[in-house]
Amino acid sequence: MSTADSLSASGRSSEKLSLPSLQSKMKIDPEGYETELGLVYNQFKSALDLFQQQAALNFASSSGVCADPTISKDLSDRASFLAHVTPFYPKQLAEFPAQLAEFLKSSARTLPSGLRCHVTQALILLINRDMVDISETLALFMELQTLGDRTLRNLAFTHVVHSIRKMNKKHKNEAKNRALQNILFVMLQQDDEARAKRALITLCELHRRKVWFDDRTANSICMACFHSSSRIMIAALSFLLDYEKIEDDDEDDSDASSGEDDPNPRSAQVVISKEYIYKVCDSTSPLLGRTGVDTLKEAHNQGTVSSKKKKKAKLQRAIRSMKRQQRLSSENNNSNYYSPFNHLKDAQGFAERLFSRLQTCNERFEVKMMMLKVIARTVGLHRLILLNFYPFLQKYVQPHQRDITNLLAAAVQACHDMVPPDAVEPLFKQIVNQFVHDRSRPEAIAVGLNVIREICLRIPLLMNEDLLQDLVLYKKSHEKAVSVAARSLITLFREVCPSLLIKKDRGRPIDPKARPKAYGEINIVSSVPGAELLEQLDYNDEDKENSDNVDDLASRGSDEDSENDEMVSASDEGDQSNARAIVKKVNKSPSRKRKFSDFDGQLLAADTSLRALKKMTEEKLKKPPSDSTDGILSNEDFRRIKELTAKKDAKIALTRQGFKVPSSDDLSAKRVDPAKLEAHVRAKLSKEERLAMVRAGREDRESYKSKIAVKQKKTGGESNRQKEHKKQMPLAAKRAKVERSRQEKKRKQNRSGKQFRGKKAWK
Repeated sequence: MSTADSLSASGRSSEKLSLPSLQSKMKIDPEGYETELGLVYNQFKSALDLFQQQAALNFASSSGVCADPTISKDLSDRASFLAHVTPFYPKQLAEFPAQLAEFLKSSARTLPSGLRCHVTQALILLINRDMVDISETLALFMELQTLGDRTLRNLAFTHVVHSIRKMNKKHKNEAKNRALQNILFVMLQQDDEARAKRALITLCELHRRKVWFDDRTANSICMACFHSSSRIMIAALSFLLDYEKIEDDDEDDSDASSGEDDPNPRSAQVVISKEYIYKVCDSTSPLLGRTGVDTLKEAHNQGTVSSKKKKKAKLQRAIRSMKRQQRLSSENNNSNYYSPFNHLKDAQGFAERLFSRLQTCNERFEVKMMMLKVIARTVGLHRLILLNFYPFLQKYVQPHQRDITNLLAAAVQACHDMVPPDAVEPLFKQIVNQFVHDRSRPEAIAVGLNVIREICLRIPLLMNEDLLQDLVLYKKSHEKAVSVAARSLITLFREVCPSLLIKKDRGRPIDPKARPKAYGEINIVSSVPGAELLEQLDYNDEDKENSDNVDDLASRGSDEDSENDEMVSASDEGDQSNARAIVKKVNKSPSRKRKFSDFDGQLLAADTSLRALKKMTEEKLKKPPSDSTDGILSNEDFRRIKELTAKKDAKIALTRQGFKVPSSDDLSAKRVDPAKLEAHVRAKLSKEERLAMVRAGREDRESYKSKIAVKQKKTGGESNRQKEHKKQMPLAAKRAKVERSRQEKKRKQNRSGKQFRGKKAWK
C-alpha cells in the first residue's frame, strides 16, 4: 500500500502529502496525526517482514543487493521518517529502536549498501536524541565497522567517538565508562584480527583526544603489543612511538573535562629582562656580595645602551638560558609531559615480555626496530634494569648497520643511573672501537662522539682519564662535525668531572672538585629547596642592622668617654699643679700625645663593641629561627624563594661557561632524537642534487668568453693603459728618448761589425 492510498483511506484524500511534508506537520501537531503515524509504522513492519522473507528464500544476489529495489527504498524511507518523529511519539514508537537495532544485528551482512547506511543513520539519530543508550548499541556499531563497506565503517567509527566524547563532556560517569571500556577490551583480546583492529583504533583515538585518558585505556593499548596478530602489534607499537609527535590542530580535540584531571594552572614565572640581569649583578646584591660581577662592574644598574658587543652577547645568552630553564621547570611542575608508558602497571614485566618476543620473532627489520625502541623507551622512562638488552644491542653496533642512528638513540635511551656501569661497559667500548678511530669516516666519528657524550651524561662512571684524553684530541679535526662533538664532550666533563681533563681543557669550572655520583648514591632532600637562600638573605639583613647598631654604640661610648675625660681633667687642675706641668711636657711631643690618646680611645671602643656584640649574640641565641617555630613557610616566603632562585640562576648563567647538567629524572623523561646525534654532519648529495647546485650557481653568471672578445665588444672609452700610450710627452722627454734610441742604435751597429767568427788555426 503506497502513502497516497493510506492517506485516502484515512479520509485525507484531498491532501497528497509526501513523507517529508507529513513529517513537518506531525512535528507541529503530533496529536492530530496519530492515525497517519500508525499507518506508516504498519507499512514499515510489513516492508521489514517482506524483506526478511525474501532474504530467507535467498532472493538476494551474490553481491548482497536485493532483487526488488523498491522494497529497499520503502524500508529506508520509512525508517528515516519514524526516526525523526520518534521523540514526538514516545509511547506509540517505544519498540521501534529495538526493532531497528535487531534488524541491523541480524541482517547487516546481507543488506544492500544503501539500505544499510540509511538504517544506521536512523539508529544514530535515535541515539543522539537520547532514545537509545550508547552502551546498548556499542557492540553493534563495532561489528558494523568490521564489514567491507568503507562508508559504513567511517560512519560507525565517527559516531562511536563523538558519542563517547559527548557523554564525557560535562562530567564523567565512571561506571558507564567502565562498561563501555570492557566491551572494547574484550574485542581487543579476541583472535579475530578485524575486530581487534577496530577496537584498538577506537581506543587510540579516544585516548589521543583525552576522552579516556586513564590508566586502564593506556595499559590496554600497551598490552596490545602482545597480540597474536602482527598487524595489531605493529599498530600498537606505532601509536606508542608516535604519541609524543601528535599535535592537535583543533581546540575541540581536547576534552573539556581534562581541566578537571589537570587542575594545575601555569605557575607564574619571574620576568627576565636586561634590567633584571643588571639588577642581579648589582654590587649591593646580597647574593653576589659587595664586589659584584667583574664582567659587569662598569655597567649601570638599569643597563647601558653603548655596551660592548661581547657584553651584550653575554647578557643575551644569560637571558635565553634562564628563560629556557624556567620554561622547562614550569613544564615539569605542570606535568605537561605524558606518555602511555607512564600508566604501565607492570613495566618490568612488559619490557621482559616484549624483549623475549623480539628475540624469537621473525618479523622484518622495521618491526624489530620498533619493538627495540619501545623497550628502550620503557627501560629509560621507568629506570628498569634489563641486563640482557645491552649485549643484544652490541651485536648490531656497526657503522654500516641499517638505521644505525635510531639504534644508537635507543641504546642511549636505555641508559640511566640505576644500571650498573659494568653491564653497559661492553656496549660502550664497542661504540668507541667501531666509530671513533683514525680510519673511520668523519660522519661516523661525529656520531660516535655524540653517542658517547649522551651515554656519559647518564652514566659518567663509564669514562676513564686515558680514553677521555684520546677523544678530546679530535677537537683539532678539520671537520666541523667532529670538532664540535669533541668540544661538547669537553664541555660536559668540565661540569661532571673536571679532574679527568688536562689542565688546559678544564677552563674555569664552577666546581673544580666535582665528581660523578657512585653507583647507587642518592641525595636526600631534608628541607624545602631554596629555603637556605631565604635564611641567607635574613642573615645578611641582620648583619647590616648589627653593624649599624655597633657603630652607634661605639660613637656614643666615645662621646661619653670624652665628656668624662673633660670633667676629670677640670677637677684635677684645681688640686694637682704638678700634673699640669707633666701634661705640658707631654704635649710638647705630639707623637707621645697621639699615642696615649689613641690607646685610650681604642680601649674604650673595643670594650663597648665587645659588650654590644655579646649582647646581640645572646639575643640572637634566645630568638628561635624563622622556620623552626612551626616549620611552615607562607606564600610570601615561597615568592621570595622564587625570586632569590631566579637571581641565583642569573648569576650562574652569567659566570657559567658550559651548560647545566640535567637531573636523572629529566633525562629519563626526555626523548632522544636520532637527528641530534648526527648534528652538523653533511649528508652525501646525489648526482641530481649536485647538478642542481651547479645550475643554481650559474643563474646570475654570463657565459664564458675570452678576454679579447670582451675587449672587442667593449662599449665604454679607452683604458688607462691606452690613454697613457697616446699621451703627449714634454719636449725634454722627447729629446731624451731620441738620444737614447740613437745611442742604442749605434751600439747595435758596433756589435754587428765585430762579431766573433771562431779562432784562427794559424798565426
